[in-house]
Amino acid sequence: MTWSPTRTQLDGRRIFLRPLDAGDFPAWREVRRRNTDWVTRWEPRRVVGQPDVVESRDAFVARCSARSREWQLGTGYGFGVFTRDDGAFAGEINLSSVQRGPFQNAYVGYWVDERHAGKGYTPEAVVVACRYAFEELGLHRLQIAIIPRNRASRRVVEKLAFREEGVALRYLEINGVWEDHVRYGVTSEEWDARRDELLQTWVQ
Repeated sequence: MTWSPTRTQLDGRRIFLRPLDAGDFPAWREVRRRNTDWVTRWEPRRVVGQPDVVESRDAFVARCSARSREWQLGTGYGFGVFTRDDGAFAGEINLSSVQRGPFQNAYVGYWVDERHAGKGYTPEAVVVACRYAFEELGLHRLQIAIIPRNRASRRVVEKLAFREEGVALRYLEINGVWEDHVRYGVTSEEWDARRDELLQTWVQ
């Protein structure tokens, strides 16, 4: 059931996706501590006075609860990425700001543990998330926005041959700076046309 995150696991070839819960805090904290320089330069700056979700278990649990509420409302679907061989936490992928009505759109965001970078886990996770978004949630469009100089993240969408739609100037506040972003899109029509190819290459 799409509205019940606790019962949702999406399986890939070498990874699986499932919502994070309170029990994931130790593994999540270890990975985030180790990847501070790797990930925070691409993320919004933490609000001053806001609890540090990396160091505070209570803040992490509140984050999980907020994500669960998004599932219930149908506005967002957040997943941890885990390796199938040993169940290790390897990153996150999120379908956020889901809009229904005439738009039927969501935004895709992801990050991966630097130890697992270059292994193909992230494009696999994106394909698994696309299958869920188009075939289970019934969305029509997904968008991915990436800072131009973030070559590792852009390489993911390039491997998947997603359509580039141009540059949005000063699109998001990242680490205290309003950064330009290259925007990529994929629609359900494109997914239908390329589904078998993408699944065979990355998932099956």
